[in-house]
Amino acid sequence: MRSLKTFVPAVLGAVVGAVVAVVIASGSNGSKTVTTIVSSGRAASTSVPSASIPSTLGSTRGMTINQIYRSASPGVVDITVTSQQSSNSLFGGNSQQTEGEGAGVVYDKQGDIITDEHVVANANSVTVHFNNGVSTSAKVLGTDPSTDVAVIKVNVPASQLHPIPFANSSNAQVGDPVVAIGSPFSLPETTTAGIVSAVGRSITAPNNFTITGAIQTDASINPGNSGGPLLDGNGHVLGLNDQIQTNSGQSAGVGFATPANTDMQVANTIISGKKVEHPYVGVCLNSGYNGEGAQVAPTSGPDCGTPIVAGSPAAKAGLQPGDVVTAINGSKVNSTNGFIATVGNYKPGQTVTMTVRRNGSKMQLHVTLGDRPATAPTG
Repeated sequence: MRSLKTFVPAVLGAVVGAVVAVVIASGSNGSKTVTTIVSSGRAASTSVPSASIPSTLGSTRGMTINQIYRSASPGVVDITVTSQQSSNSLFGGNSQQTEGEGAGVVYDKQGDIITDEHVVANANSVTVHFNNGVSTSAKVLGTDPSTDVAVIKVNVPASQLHPIPFANSSNAQVGDPVVAIGSPFSLPETTTAGIVSAVGRSITAPNNFTITGAIQTDASINPGNSGGPLLDGNGHVLGLNDQIQTNSGQSAGVGFATPANTDMQVANTIISGKKVEHPYVGVCLNSGYNGEGAQVAPTSGPDCGTPIVAGSPAAKAGLQPGDVVTAINGSKVNSTNGFIATVGNYKPGQTVTMTVRRNGSKMQLHVTLGDRPATAPTG
């Protein structure tokens, strides 16, 4: 029996004027739960270090937690977002204003700030609060639901902006010390610490596609931490805090950050005014496959509406349910994550050769990659 996994985007949302914050959690099995959290509204700017964490991140590597906080906190912002939610009932439709809260990272001296896409999704207005008390409106420059990355822009003097350097997330190793800064439960500048618990994790993007290379941490992350930095021992951004795995809606010591390398790549594309593109195959992979390679789901199921999307590049190339892809353009594919990561190295319109094992036979299929749709058609 498969255990229930509930993934909660770590953003705090509340009905304006009310005291109940609602967190929507979507599980990997397609189920959804709603967790209510009592909130007293946006608190004054304050730092709340965790009492259970050590005062240093190790005597042989990096800075103390206090040093990291003092270095990075001017570049961490609190973000509040207002939006309108419509609802329909037997008595007609109505619209209700809601407010969400997350965090962000100052990216450059031009006013660009990186955060999670789900923090600013469907925003009517965005306000940025700096740790020195300055608040200003921001505009959404661009978003990418496939990687859960967004860039917002503020118009403030350069002296107000303190960019935080980004680390090479591919260098992250299990056991490395990390620090998270964000706004959990409307408490801006909250600082917690822990370690890298695992690397190379896969999490679900807002549009139901898969984000690979996520960094798992036991640093306390809660609703409101979304978009804030997960910092390494040198105070550099290792990733953006994104989700927690929980059955209660609050931190259970398993959090995930999107990898800094992906965050930077997407942010640079958005800032340059270009479209963020992702290649598309159109298959639903069997996450439970334990053999070598990546297997197309043999049948439809709760996790997979259809193994091969009709009219997709996979369908046109002749891929079939149950096929196992062992290589792409000669590069070995060892797992589902390997398949996704390898395909991600190519662009829409390019043709790749997939080595496929089917019923004991080996064949090669030529797949012309498409442009990823707005949402994953297979769920």
